[in-house]
Amino acid sequence: MEEWKKRLYDTYVTSGQAGAGMADWDAYDLSRFPFYRSLIRTHVPSGRDLELIDLACGHGGLVFCLNESGYRNVHGVDISPEQVELAHRFGLPEVECGGIVEYLDRSSLQYDVVFLLDILEHLTREELLAVLDRVSSRLNPQGRLIITVPNGAGLFGMRVRYGDLTHENCYTPQSMEQALRTTGFGNVRAYEIRPVLHGLKSAVRHGLWRLMTLPHRLLLAAETGEIHHILTQNMLVTAGKPAAAD
Repeated sequence: MEEWKKRLYDTYVTSGQAGAGMADWDAYDLSRFPFYRSLIRTHVPSGRDLELIDLACGHGGLVFCLNESGYRNVHGVDISPEQVELAHRFGLPEVECGGIVEYLDRSSLQYDVVFLLDILEHLTREELLAVLDRVSSRLNPQGRLIITVPNGAGLFGMRVRYGDLTHENCYTPQSMEQALRTTGFGNVRAYEIRPVLHGLKSAVRHGLWRLMTLPHRLLLAAETGEIHHILTQNMLVTAGKPAAAD
């Protein structure tokens, strides 16, 4: 890793890029993570004994939510010492400090669900393919890969792309599918990450998003002839092994 990037990761919490406001928390609570709860409910298969790993898990919020949802075999790894320290402080000793490729190279496990949330944008193209190759080799035949990345086709995707000095790329549904199919995945699907419904304010935000993006969807449909477009600044992508594709 380049020295400049290591320097930024070493201060990822204190520089304000992650864990903002968490210093005042006494403990993790499910109510603090509406997106993770929605993600688990919608995209994670049931089965308490599944092997799950969150690669680049940050402060461990998803690891916590998976544990609280009853999954017994949850693993996490992150390259930022400050983030890992935060995870340990909130009672998540299973979160390890290290790089994704190195971790997967020494792991003997096969995983049922692999999460790559908000990490692929930090990688060069060469690193991206290396990570996806390793994940493909460690994913069970019926396993699932779950990804979130900045959406270059989104209305405000550049806000995320340039919101962090460690970001190298952003993606579109097409380029994400290209990378995944190149590294042995199939059944690639992309979804908008809209405001999650968990109260009155979020319901208003959700409704406004659906209403106010309609003109953009109509304009894109007129130009392209396609009606399905991912417009949120981040997108969710899922994939599996080709044999498991429908």
